[in-house]
Amino acid sequence: MMRAALGIWLLSAVVCVGRSHHHVGHGQVEDQAGQETASNPVASSLSLVTSANKEFTYSLYRKLAAHADVQGKNIFYSPRSVSVALAALSVGAREETHQQLFSGLGFNSSLLTQENVNEAFRTILERSNKLSQEDTSEGTAVFIDGKFKPHPEFLDALKQSYFSEGFNVDFTKTTDSANTINGYVAEKTNGKIDKLVENVDPNTVMYLISYIYFKGKWQTPFEPKLTKEEEFTVAENTKVPVQMMNMEEDVDVYYDQAINTSVLHLPFNSSYSMLLMLPGDMAELENAICPGHITKWLKWMRSRRYDIYVPKFSIKTSYKLNDVLNQMGMTDMFSDRANLSGISEGQKLAVSEVVHQATLDVDEAGATASAATGIGITLLSFRHIPVLKFNRPFMVVITDRITGDTLFIGKIMNPNE
Repeated sequence: MMRAALGIWLLSAVVCVGRSHHHVGHGQVEDQAGQETASNPVASSLSLVTSANKEFTYSLYRKLAAHADVQGKNIFYSPRSVSVALAALSVGAREETHQQLFSGLGFNSSLLTQENVNEAFRTILERSNKLSQEDTSEGTAVFIDGKFKPHPEFLDALKQSYFSEGFNVDFTKTTDSANTINGYVAEKTNGKIDKLVENVDPNTVMYLISYIYFKGKWQTPFEPKLTKEEEFTVAENTKVPVQMMNMEEDVDVYYDQAINTSVLHLPFNSSYSMLLMLPGDMAELENAICPGHITKWLKWMRSRRYDIYVPKFSIKTSYKLNDVLNQMGMTDMFSDRANLSGISEGQKLAVSEVVHQATLDVDEAGATASAATGIGITLLSFRHIPVLKFNRPFMVVITDRITGDTLFIGKIMNPNE
């Protein structure tokens, strides 16, 4: 339902599965259902999947940042949404296609079975959805052509572990089916993403969608009357006007000397936080950042009075992830070698596209998503209040302070873009 709240983060990822007009290659790799881990405790599987998700966050970020289409542009996406969509797809993948999905997501197939992964994501999504709906909601949906008959086991696994809803559509009616999908996504993201699907191939037989919506209110909100226009330096000779929020408070800050980056921790009224990272050199931060940094910053951040300035902004991003996922080793699913027989054996299937959109709004009341870590302690006189001003490109992470899971990550090059 729609709420008149100020800060909102959200995002949605989609996997489009269509008919492949070629024969599927028969790889020799066995299905990833290694029985040696069948007795593994759920907690152990959850730990392995959570750890893999954290690594996937930064692997995907570096691939996106290096892509020619996003050079010099804002980056913002939800690694959670992408990994949920691909993990749900892996339920129906077999042999080499399954191996590539597991490998690309960072799952160790000798330690994790598909059942382990399903159970872990069920736990992750259950925990997220136990928070009030005002904070976050996550799930998946499948839109299936009436003439296409998926395996009941595939649909049941998606329903049980990925909280999937199912809908019948007629993909030959391309406009109607696109409107149905877009309407569903718009509802689940409170209207923030209203056109995820542009064009539907009439050969499509199924759309698999993952969505996430998060709204958080700052633990310590900014005073609107202190917000004023200032300049944001996009590049050496490029400056743009922004509405700059300001507060002078005791905040958690950490200065990471090894990568010359100041980190500001802005907690929400929940277990989630936003981390803002202001680097001396953006490329150095992007190349170095990893899950260990988030853990370290959250552990060692210290509170002291700062005069902080954070831009108020709204951005929207859109990605087609085919090339990026190919570079991460997930190649067969896009080709005639795709083996998605776990979805249906009646037709040869292949993935036609993986599309992702995200939006982020930050204002005096809050934002949406989670991030944590305070940064930057400098040995200055206690009578002097240091200034931390995000008036040039910075990175942002929304994380769960308890689990360390990253819901959203991005780079703000131009708040007005």
